[in-house]
Amino acid sequence: MAVPRPSSPSAAPALPTLGGKKSSYRERVADALRAALIAGELRPGEVYSAPTLAARFGVSATPVREAMLDLVKEGLVDTVPNKGFRVTDVSEQQLDDYTHLRSLIEIPTTMELAGTADRVSLEALRPAAREIVSAAAAGDLIAYVEADTRFHLGLLALAGNAHLVEVVGDLRKRSRLYGLTALSEAGRLLASAQEHLELLDALLERDEEAVRKVMTRHLGHVRGMWAAHD
Repeated sequence: MAVPRPSSPSAAPALPTLGGKKSSYRERVADALRAALIAGELRPGEVYSAPTLAARFGVSATPVREAMLDLVKEGLVDTVPNKGFRVTDVSEQQLDDYTHLRSLIEIPTTMELAGTADRVSLEALRPAAREIVSAAAAGDLIAYVEADTRFHLGLLALAGNAHLVEVVGDLRKRSRLYGLTALSEAGRLLASAQEHLELLDALLERDEEAVRKVMTRHLGHVRGMWAAHD
């Protein structure tokens, strides 16, 4: 079933299908809501009603309400009786902790892939890397987060450890990239987006040190300028 794109320039894009898997309509709505939340377009402390979010995403209220209940279980939002859902806040310490954990997992794992991942599997991630660049150029932050998630989790999946992918996926859900809007408006997000193509090239060249440098810089952006509060 096709999902119409909202007409508002700041609204979310057509509902994503993460990782290329076939998802239920409810799961696709939840994916789009998570992306909006991670990108900072759904702000901490704000209360959003299911009908309001449904109008924004161009869907009916029922799958939005069901998807938000999934996000409640994940600790990303709280229910507000008779009003809707409030986005939970994340402290600076929590953001530091999430990024530190990601660094401990993702940097060595990605470095190892420089010697183990086959070229076909790496090249299969290039379309997602290009989508990240295209979304950055268009200022489409929801599409940016969706493609970024698909790229990074797809890359980590090449290590063959499903639990590792699950842990990093959870850390990404809990993060907030409040600074994406400011970066996009300042024209600085595109340079960060291109790091994904740089990383792929380093992996294909089997340059472990280059991979380490790109990943370290990239995760530094996640906690630095990407996560900066307004």
